[in-house]
Amino acid sequence: MSIQNINQSIQPLKEQLLQHTLYEKVASIEDLHVFLENHVYAVWDFMSLLKALQAKLTCVETPWLPVGNPEIRYLINEIVVAEETDLASDGNRQSHYEMYLDAMQQCGANTNDVNQFLSDVAATKNIFVSIKTSKLDEKVKAFLDYTFRIIEEGKPHKIAAAFTFGREDLIPTMFTEILRNFQQNFPETNLSKLIYYFERHIELDADEHGPMAMQMISELCGNDAKKWQEVEETSIEALEKRIGLWDSILEQIEHKHELV
Repeated sequence: MSIQNINQSIQPLKEQLLQHTLYEKVASIEDLHVFLENHVYAVWDFMSLLKALQAKLTCVETPWLPVGNPEIRYLINEIVVAEETDLASDGNRQSHYEMYLDAMQQCGANTNDVNQFLSDVAATKNIFVSIKTSKLDEKVKAFLDYTFRIIEEGKPHKIAAAFTFGREDLIPTMFTEILRNFQQNFPETNLSKLIYYFERHIELDADEHGPMAMQMISELCGNDAKKWQEVEETSIEALEKRIGLWDSILEQIEHKHELV
């Protein structure tokens, strides 16, 4: 099996995600808030996938030892530098998650809920308990739960699959579509930080992180057929959970419209 084979097997799910009706339903600033207040959890747990890969593929302990393949170490560390300490629109360093929070605040979206969720995660020290007891929609919970089940299982190639095919590989096209709608629908609202965030993702993921992540998958799987099979299965499941997240956001937007 190869990257090409996996791309072929997940293509129907990618098309389903990229043609989702959610994009056209984000038609007001209130709709945008619903989107941001749910999508922020995907921005956050993406960082956890990234750090799980760094922990598995590099040495993050002392005494330091040269762990694994230097090429893979380079790939993951390069991605970590950009995702965890990128240049924000004001020229200061921030993680992409922190950029997203700032963008939410700029356009009036609620950040209290996600901040409270992270506080609860820190307090319980058990992500699964925090997810289960949260007030999040069930499909959002399922999305998060899947991410951390993959991390807990601890197989680098499966974590990389969720990271690459469930996220990185889709982000440039997906965010380009969302950004186009935002610019059309909200010309009078200050979305400069949000637009910067999306454009930064498009730039990094299309030109740098996407190819790097694909190379990382190839390096991790090599000629191991079982690993390639598990990468394919994980990629499919991750995409299904992402579609579930999009379904949830759409349902929440439609429910708000019904109440008006």
